[in-house]
Amino acid sequence: METESVPVDAMSAKFVLKPEDLSVVVASNLNADTLSDLGSALAGSLGLANPIGAVGSAALMLEHFGLPGQAARLHQAIEATTAAGVRTRDVGGTATTEDVTKALIAALDA
Repeated sequence: METESVPVDAMSAKFVLKPEDLSVVVASNLNADTLSDLGSALAGSLGLANPIGAVGSAALMLEHFGLPGQAARLHQAIEATTAAGVRTRDVGGTATTEDVTKALIAALDA
């Protein structure tokens, strides 16, 4: 395993410019907190009130646990909800988090 010591400001730039070069980042609590927030923002999940990401993550977890049918139901609910235009503001919609959650549940019940 190859290691490298990088100052936090240079690591922040690496997160943005060359994320493919990073596998594991080990840092002190203060710097790791900053870098994890940056990584989350770059991935599009920090500060967003969008239940689609959480439901999608649950689908991936179900797949990992060997439950592809249940995972497929969640993926289908996401597809039905977004196809119907029920989207939160962070992805160009006007729906609230509650609206999206209700639409996801209705799609699962359908």
